[in-house]
Amino acid sequence: MKKLCALIGKYFGVLAVIFLVLGFVSPESFRWVLGKAGGISVLSLLLGIVMFGMGTTLSLHDFVLVLKRPKDVFLGAVAQFFIMPFLAYVLATVFQLSPALTVGVVLVGTCPGGTSSNVITYMSKGDLALSVTMTSVSTVLSPILTPAITYLLIGQRISFDPVGMFISIVQIVILPICLGVALRTFLPKLAAVATDYTPAVSALAISLIIAGVIGGSKAAILANVGIIFLVVILHNCLGYALGFAVAHFVGMPWKKAVALSIEVGMQNSGLAVGLAKAHFASMPTATVPGAIFSAWHNISGALLAWLYQNYLNPRFDPDYGKDQEEAAEGQLHTAN
Repeated sequence: MKKLCALIGKYFGVLAVIFLVLGFVSPESFRWVLGKAGGISVLSLLLGIVMFGMGTTLSLHDFVLVLKRPKDVFLGAVAQFFIMPFLAYVLATVFQLSPALTVGVVLVGTCPGGTSSNVITYMSKGDLALSVTMTSVSTVLSPILTPAITYLLIGQRISFDPVGMFISIVQIVILPICLGVALRTFLPKLAAVATDYTPAVSALAISLIIAGVIGGSKAAILANVGIIFLVVILHNCLGYALGFAVAHFVGMPWKKAVALSIEVGMQNSGLAVGLAKAHFASMPTATVPGAIFSAWHNISGALLAWLYQNYLNPRFDPDYGKDQEEAAEGQLHTAN
């Protein structure tokens, strides 16, 4: 079972694409994802499971970096909550998106970073500690900043309740994460066992959300398929590029710049789907950008990690190869 779960976590991007296709081909099979179970939204429940899984991987130590490297973390938070919302607004305006698609793209932009960014940063040989801390900090800030920035960008044209969105984020994100952190803090052995399985469970939960949303919005997707995919791809890739550009402009070292670029470009798009479903129920198409982003950014992230490992790091990282040399020296010293 552990091997199977590890395989699911490793190939989450492939799994997400498979479920996207399944949702499109057989929408009735995943209609239950958008329904309720015992009066509770299934979609919100699935997101809560994902956030609980994220919590079991975090500890209070992950927030210590805020005190040790406040400048890096502050810059990351500013970049996270400025670049992606700004890109969302510009793309929605340039491509003259419908109100529903505008809502979906903006929500993707205003949501915090996702845990996938930590995996991709690790694969890219970036600053993993900075990535984890940025994800944690942006998630903690999201109950305030996500509703506030969303209201600033679209609140004058499209009516919604920012306070209600704040409450939703606390319920869907903060409480499950706190439960996960508490489990790791007070029952570390149980949490260690859980982390063997939670990545796979989270991957399946997000894949089900993707399938449900895609199936429920099949007609709207067919009517706007080109524009939706184009905007999602541009939003994600421009986020990578601008995140790296900002880090380079302020003089961040290579590994930090890699972490910042990935953290900015990869969003908690599952949360965007949940918020669209809960607060813009009259606009079902608003959930589509987040669902497509969830599948796409894992594919693009894997490609970006491959690019960093094979081409960019060897050419531009001044510390490239030092880790391997230190490890080899350590092994030689141990052997002697």
